Amino acid sequence: MKKNILIVEDHELTRFGLKTTFEDVDYVGTIYEASSAEDALEIFKNNPVDVVIMDLGLPNMNGIDATQAIHSINKDAKIIILTSHNDEKEVLDSLKAGANAYCSKEINLQRLVEVVQSVADGAAWFDPSIAHIVLQATANSKPEPEKSYKNYDLTAREAQILKLMTEGYSNMEIAQHLVISVNTTKAHVASILQKLEVDDRLQAALKALKYKIV
Repeated sequence: MKKNILIVEDHELTRFGLKTTFEDVDYVGTIYEASSAEDALEIFKNNPVDVVIMDLGLPNMNGIDATQAIHSINKDAKIIILTSHNDEKEVLDSLKAGANAYCSKEINLQRLVEVVQSVADGAAWFDPSIAHIVLQATANSKPEPEKSYKNYDLTAREAQILKLMTEGYSNMEIAQHLVISVNTTKAHVASILQKLEVDDRLQAALKALKYKIV
């Protein structure tokens, strides 16, 4: 199924380059463009957008506030932060606002194409340059009850899939890697979320990293 993408970037040349990159990608349907958060919100409200590529340094409303606003409209929205900033506070605030991925603008464009597809399929992804910030935050966060330190009765296959989830693999990529069907993968992921008592894949990945579950 084709995925519709919204590119939110105030620099016209960068926005044009991103649009050009995705125009010939097989999985991409309609590409929407916005030069401000306000325009992005209007487009998101009125069009079927699957993935938002969001710059942080926008005029007026910044990308973090825009991410939060989009999630208030649709909590299942897939949002990728694409920025030249790797400030710890901005990284963590972006994730708290609901971002599914955080990418440096120095990312290889082909890799970005892969990241967008993975996020559209439900994966979370962190640029290697900021991964240490996320890991440090999970290490320093308030401990949960004792149960958090147990293995949650994961099967060997579920542990294997959870490890791939922490590495940013989508359901499709996990299925291909393990030579199983996508439906089987989805069933395992649903079981993992239930056992870890979390709501989504990002929370599962962060919990797995924090407590060294896998």
